[in-house]
Amino acid sequence: MGRVKTKSVKRIAKYLLEMYPDAFNKDFQHNKQVLKEKSPVPLTKKERNKIAGYIVRLIKLKEKAIEKETEREQEEEVETEEQ
Repeated sequence: MGRVKTKSVKRIAKYLLEMYPDAFNKDFQHNKQVLKEKSPVPLTKKERNKIAGYIVRLIKLKEKAIEKETEREQEEEVETEEQ
């Protein structure tokens, strides 16, 4: 089982992803550097690491959702072509 993230970590991560969607990616180290520059509040090293890790998780989940959606669309196209 993983560790639970606090509401503040989740809220800040989601806010930053909305404000700067192109600034973050799946690289943890890169996200830490971006957080140093663009964080709206001063963060401790521990907070910055937690937020950067959660951002990586959110990006991966978003990519999986997009992949599933494209698979569904392809399956629907195949089904409509068969009929």
